[in-house]
Amino acid sequence: MLRFAPILLAVIVGLVMYRFSAWRTARDLDQRSTVMKDPELSALTRLMARQLDLPQLKVFIFEVEPVNGLAAPDGRIFITRGFFNKYKSGDVTAEELASVIAHELGHVALGHAKRRMIDFSGQNAIRVALTMVLGRFIPFFGVYIANMLVKLLAAGLSRKDEYEADAYAAALLEKSGIGLYPQISLFRKLEAWSPKGGGSAAWLMSHPKTQDRIDAIKRLEVAWKT
Repeated sequence: MLRFAPILLAVIVGLVMYRFSAWRTARDLDQRSTVMKDPELSALTRLMARQLDLPQLKVFIFEVEPVNGLAAPDGRIFITRGFFNKYKSGDVTAEELASVIAHELGHVALGHAKRRMIDFSGQNAIRVALTMVLGRFIPFFGVYIANMLVKLLAAGLSRKDEYEADAYAAALLEKSGIGLYPQISLFRKLEAWSPKGGGSAAWLMSHPKTQDRIDAIKRLEVAWKT
C-alpha cells in the first residue's frame, strides 16, 4: 500500500490545485471584467446568436493587456482589453474580433473550456506523480523529464481543441453572413504580433502553426462549396 502513496498524494495535490485554480480564475474574471458595449460588435454578435437560437451573446472585456480571448468553464466569453484596444485603434476590424468570439464560443460548445480545467488538474497530478517516481530513479533530472512529458501531453490536447474551435467558428461565421476572410486575416495579423515578431499576441501561444490553421479553414470552405 505504501508504494502507491506517492501516486495517491499526487492525485490529492492535483485536485487541490484544480480547485484553487478554478476559484482564482473565477474571482479574477469577476473582479476585472465588464460587459462589452459596442454597437458594431453587438450587431455581429446578434447575427451569431440568431444562428445559435440564442436571445443574445453576452461578451465581457477582461481588463488585462495581452491580446487574447478566453472561454471560461462557466461558458462566459471574454475579450481582453488589449484585444479590444486593437479593435478601437483600427488594427483589428469588428468582423475579425467577431471571429475570436466565434472561436471561443466553439471552445464552450465543444466542451473544451470545462475539459481544460479538468485536464489542468490531471496534468498536475501526472506531473507530481512522475516527479516523485522518476525522482527516485533519476535524481535531479526526474523533475525535468516529468515536466517535458506533461508539456507534450498538454500541447497535443491544445492543438486538437484549437482546430475544432476553428472549424466551429468558421461554420458559425459563414452561416451568420460574416464569412471566413476575417478569421484568416486575423490569424495573419496575430502572427505578426506574436512574441516571435516582437508583439504580445497571447492568443496564438501554444496553438498550431498559423498557416496550418488557415489551410484547414480553406479546406472547409472548398468542402462546403462542392
